Amino acid sequence: MSADEKRNEQVEERNEAAEAAAEEQAAGNQDAEQSPEQGSELDVLQQKLQEYQEQALRAQAEMQNVRRRAEIDVEKAHKFALEKFVKELLPVADSLEKAVESTEGHENAGELVASIREGVEMTLTLFMNSLKKFNVEQLNPVGEPFDPQQHEAMSMVPAPDAEPNTVVAVVQKGYLLNGRVVRPAMVVVAKAEDAPKIDEQA
Repeated sequence: MSADEKRNEQVEERNEAAEAAAEEQAAGNQDAEQSPEQGSELDVLQQKLQEYQEQALRAQAEMQNVRRRAEIDVEKAHKFALEKFVKELLPVADSLEKAVESTEGHENAGELVASIREGVEMTLTLFMNSLKKFNVEQLNPVGEPFDPQQHEAMSMVPAPDAEPNTVVAVVQKGYLLNGRVVRPAMVVVAKAEDAPKIDEQA
């Protein structure tokens, strides 16, 4: 091999090495150009991921609230499903009580009246016990303070023996179902003695 050929080969090798270095540098420049874009893409993806996580947490909290509300609704439905039925039965209790009251003072009227009274009392007791099994309570608030949540005032009367705003008489007994008023007690309330009097001549 001649000296010229050797020189040519060396020049070619140098050219190839220079081209390879240039290509590597160009690739490095491209990577450098792409890395800010890749970084911004990564930020966008992380932001989206955070948004999706927040949405998932919100959806989970909403589902828990819906489940809790549904449980409360079901519990109320169980507790107060009998409300209409109980309201229909209350006049029966009232009638039985009136029947017992109507026989008071007629103890000497004979065995027939005594046996009827005893039968009605037993029926009333059985009926009230049946209502208690379903958490129905009777309101008979004589002597208790007037409570507008549970009592309905029919009138106010002067009652020197009673505290003002206390129930002195019950016109019709009230009833509760699981602590909720089914029918308020109709009551007569004691009036304060120093309450302003109405001028009837005005």
